[in-house]
Amino acid sequence: MRREFILGALIVVGGLAIAAAAQQPPAPAPSASALEVNKLKDNLFVLSGGGGNTSVFVQANGVTVVDTKNPGWGQPVLTKIRELTNKPVTTIINTHTHGDHVSGNVDFPATIDVVVHEKTAAHMKEMPIFAKTGVGLPKRTFGDSMTLGSGNDRIDLHYFGRGHTDGDAWVLFPALRVMAAGDIFSGKNVPFLDYANGGSGVDIPDSLMKAYTATAKSVDSIITGHSTVMTPADLREYVDFNRDMLNAVREAKKSGKTVDEFVKGWTLPAKYKGYAPMSPRLQANVEGMYKEIR
Repeated sequence: MRREFILGALIVVGGLAIAAAAQQPPAPAPSASALEVNKLKDNLFVLSGGGGNTSVFVQANGVTVVDTKNPGWGQPVLTKIRELTNKPVTTIINTHTHGDHVSGNVDFPATIDVVVHEKTAAHMKEMPIFAKTGVGLPKRTFGDSMTLGSGNDRIDLHYFGRGHTDGDAWVLFPALRVMAAGDIFSGKNVPFLDYANGGSGVDIPDSLMKAYTATAKSVDSIITGHSTVMTPADLREYVDFNRDMLNAVREAKKSGKTVDEFVKGWTLPAKYKGYAPMSPRLQANVEGMYKEIR
C-alpha cells in the first residue's frame, strides 16, 4: 500500500511540474534593443550581443555584414542595421562555421551573397539550421585570399591557416585600417580549438603570426570574435601566448606527464595579465594537442 501511495504521489508531483512548466511564459524573442552598437568609423559598426561580434560595413551601394550571430538573431541584426542606414544588405561574410556566427544567415533575404572560406562552406552544409531550405548557405568561397569591391568599398579576405577551425577567415577593410578576426582571435583567453571542425593547437601560433606579419602595417584596429576591439600589438601578444602554451604542452608530453597532470599544474604566465581565467576548454585543448604532437 505504501509503495502504491508513493508511486501515486510521484505521478501527481510530476504532473503538477509539467503543468507548471506549460504555464510559464515563453522566453522573449531576441530583440534589436539588446544589441549594443560600437561605431568604429562613419561607415563601420560592431554589433555585440546575441553571439559573436557582428561587423556592419556601409558601402556606396549596400551593406556587408560579417557574422550573423545565434539562431533567431538575424532579424534583430537586420532591424539594427536599418537604424544605421537605409542601404540594403548585399553581402554576408562568415568568419567560420560555428552557430553563434552563422545561424542568423537564415533570416536574411535569399538573394544576399554569402562568402566564406572553402572549408567553412563544407562544414556549414552539414549544419541542421541550413538543412531544410538551404537559405543562408555560401554562394562563393575562397582558398587563400579574395578581394571584394574596390576603392573605399574594398574588402580583402585572407586565410592564414588552421587555428580555431580549419576555415578561419580574416576580413580586412583596407580604407579603414580595420580587420575582423572572428574566433581565431576571440579575445585574450585560452583559445577554443574545435578539433571536430579542423582546429589545431599546433598550427594556431603560426597562423596568428602569419596574420600579424601580413597585416600589422595596414591595420590599426582588430574586431575580435567576442571581446573588445584590439590592436596589432594585442594580436602579437596573443601569438606569444599561444606559442608559450604549445611549448609548455610539448615539454609536458616529452617529460611523460599525462593530460590531467598538465591541466592541474599549468597556470597562466604572469606576463599575460588581464587574460581570462583558465576555462574548462583547456582540458579538451590539451587532449587534442597531445594527439597532434609527434
